[in-house]
Amino acid sequence: MPLDVLVADDEAPALAELVAFLDRDPRIRRIRQASSGADALRILSTDAVDAAFLDIHMPGLSGFDLARALDRFVIRPIVVFVTADEAGALEAFDVRAVDYVLKPVRVARLEQAIDRVAAAVRSRDAEPLAAGEQDAAAGDETVPVSVGSSVRLVRRSDVRWVHAEGDYSRLWTTSGVSHLVRAPISELEERWSAAGFVRVHRSYLVHRDAVTEVRLSGPAPVVVLSEIELPVSRRLVPAVREQLVRPDRGPR
Repeated sequence: MPLDVLVADDEAPALAELVAFLDRDPRIRRIRQASSGADALRILSTDAVDAAFLDIHMPGLSGFDLARALDRFVIRPIVVFVTADEAGALEAFDVRAVDYVLKPVRVARLEQAIDRVAAAVRSRDAEPLAAGEQDAAAGDETVPVSVGSSVRLVRRSDVRWVHAEGDYSRLWTTSGVSHLVRAPISELEERWSAAGFVRVHRSYLVHRDAVTEVRLSGPAPVVVLSEIELPVSRRLVPAVREQLVRPDRGPR
């Protein structure tokens, strides 16, 4: 689908380069330009776009501030950060960015970001799903994680279970690789419950589809995944039974 986008960057050469790269992509129909966060917000208040490619460090209104301001829009533009700031990747998780592209921008990497934007727009514009499925499918959230000196995006749909580590959480994925993110498990529980994640213990959050067996009787209740058994807190047994064992929720 043709995409209308906005690019915001206070550095003129970086702005011009990104606009040139985007203009070469056949999926991009129209590009609006802004030299500050405030300028971008003024444009977006009167001109709807599908996505906003934002620098982080801009005078006055930062890219993060702008992304938060977009939450008040009836149709929120998809957000991609394009920045030289590697340290800001984790905060992008809080403002629901779909991608985090590091400068200097490579064309191939930018094409990946456009792929994610297009997928997010299709998901947003899709026909409503059956009751109970709409929230979970309204967009596959992506979580930026630091891997050495680079930034990688982990899709929520690839996460099988989560382990609390203080104010951080470790995401265990379908590939068996784990990633540490700066978000407490309580926050992930609140944000991801509609996507099928169930709190089974103060230290564990698990996706319903990853569970192969539930053992709630006996002295040590557990939920069983193909790769691990996770403990279930005694006080959470009724809630876990309600969410994982009820007949209308499947044969577990």
